[in-house]
Amino acid sequence: MAPMKAMKAAAMKAMKAMKAGAVMTKGGLAEALASETGLKKSECTKILESIASVGAKEVKSTGKFVLPGLCMIKTRQKPATKAGKRNMFGKDVVVKAKPASTVVKAFCVSALKKSI
Repeated sequence: MAPMKAMKAAAMKAMKAMKAGAVMTKGGLAEALASETGLKKSECTKILESIASVGAKEVKSTGKFVLPGLCMIKTRQKPATKAGKRNMFGKDVVVKAKPASTVVKAFCVSALKKSI
């Protein structure tokens, strides 16, 4: 019974940190996962690191990665822009040329939208 109370206390501590307006850190997330699953905090940290490395590798190779129930990470190609003058808000502005680039964007999944 004592370990269960300790787990609940750790989960409550992590939840209070979230309510205080602070963003949950990696350590806080690992602690919350450890209290919910019964695993060690170090194991949860390793799991988080492996999810991040797998996600980065997948986004780089396929251009898309989904964390089920949470978010979808995509890449998008931005085309190159030519140098020249453009009319912005009624004024002519000189714009430098920019090369094409890849942008990474994250979108929340509909399950998350429905839960909030």
